[in-house]
Amino acid sequence: MKKMLLINAGVVLAALSYSAIAYDGQNCSEPGVCWEPKPGYPEKVAGSKYDPKHDVNELNKQAQSVVEMEARNKKRQEHLAKTGKFVYDVDDIE
Repeated sequence: MKKMLLINAGVVLAALSYSAIAYDGQNCSEPGVCWEPKPGYPEKVAGSKYDPKHDVNELNKQAQSVVEMEARNKKRQEHLAKTGKFVYDVDDIE
């Protein structure tokens, strides 16, 4: 019984001390915020070789699809309120 308790205590202590072993030497501004740029990374990303240059249309696709989805749902709800029948395909609604 004592042996089992000692083993369990050792496992618990090892698990608790793992966080101290895992320290990688970074300077953290807050706990959990430890990102540091690599040497040579620019202060300002815009215009540098690290600038991703995203296309505005690609970034807005999700917002456009949400607006279209809400419009289809509105048509379905109006048709359901008028007729009492739910129609999934909006093209079938007159």
